[in-house]
Amino acid sequence: MSRIYSLALTLMAALLLGVCPAKADQPHPWGVWMQEAASPTMQQIVRLNTTITVIILCILLMVFALLGYVLLRFRASRNPVPAQWSHNTGLEVAWTLIPVLILVAIAFPSFRLLYSMDRTKDAELTLKVTGHQWYWSYLYPDQGVSFDANLVQDADLKPDDPRLLAADNHIILPVGANVRIQTTADDVIHSWAVPALGLKIDAFPGRLNETWVRIDRPGRYFGQCSQLCGINHGFMPIDIEAVSKEQFAAWVSQHQTKQSLSDGATALADARQ
Repeated sequence: MSRIYSLALTLMAALLLGVCPAKADQPHPWGVWMQEAASPTMQQIVRLNTTITVIILCILLMVFALLGYVLLRFRASRNPVPAQWSHNTGLEVAWTLIPVLILVAIAFPSFRLLYSMDRTKDAELTLKVTGHQWYWSYLYPDQGVSFDANLVQDADLKPDDPRLLAADNHIILPVGANVRIQTTADDVIHSWAVPALGLKIDAFPGRLNETWVRIDRPGRYFGQCSQLCGINHGFMPIDIEAVSKEQFAAWVSQHQTKQSLSDGATALADARQ
């Protein structure tokens, strides 16, 4: 008996831990709910998901209650002779109309959210993302900054680097800025997804897709390619670091200086040849 009691406590603890939000800005083992929202889009997604979950639970409770009532009220021992009727027009209209109204009630906020996720007219900067097998390339066209981002191998992980989620080059974005994100691909279809920011957008070869994000607080945000793209699909991390606008400007300046020196060295080497 004590073993059964201990097992029940363990299962309850696992369920309670499982429904808690994932560790801020990154997933954790046994997490089954959403990560803590760090953008207006993700806040709306969480709100809509919660609303739909409540609606689903209400429907489930109603169906189970009705099923229990029917099983008890119309059981064979109480009704040896079954009722002889085949239809009820009012009931049939009700169980057709009510689901339609529920779906319409869900559809309106869903469409509004999809529309708001599409694009922004007030972007302060643009980030172009290109998917490759199996890494990401990033370009800040307004700042003239570009780099590739690859998976950090296990032997090179730092204490705060999550396995399979840390990249060797971080995407640096300013907090509180509307960032236009454009995605494309060089070879096959990829998908650029960062759960805490409510981002998931496909990257197609020969096509430019667009979305946007505004990060609400500093921190690191992790994601992965979420479209099966080959043998190393699971090794395409997305590693975003959100900083203040002043820190972002300093990073851009530093990166531009490094890139200018690198371009100058390349040009000199080409001239010597």
